[in-house]
Amino acid sequence: MREFSFEKLEVWQIARKFTKEIYKISSIFPDEEKFGLTSQIRRAAVSVSSNIAEGSSRRSGIEQARYTEIAYGSLLEVLNQLILAGDLNFIPKQDINEQRPVIEELVNKLYKLRLSQLRKNKH
Repeated sequence: MREFSFEKLEVWQIARKFTKEIYKISSIFPDEEKFGLTSQIRRAAVSVSSNIAEGSSRRSGIEQARYTEIAYGSLLEVLNQLILAGDLNFIPKQDINEQRPVIEELVNKLYKLRLSQLRKNKH
């Protein structure tokens, strides 16, 4: 079976695991948030790995970097929503604190991936 280029990226693999964690965390949100914050945080988490994957299909480094920027924005959206969920007492602060190192690792890897993609256009 063929393995696509994005599947080999460590940043994509981490983002995929992160999404599973966000699904677990958001599963304890109140039922009335099913179509609100629960749905929003899950879509944003899925968007991180999805944009990494979609960007890998683009030919130019500039286009690839644009999808990486979108993934970064979605990642920060998830962090914001985790913080809000904590403020609303939907989740314990510990859940947020446990995800911060993963978010920081993803931020760093997305930054490096974007730089690498932009360098493609300079050669």
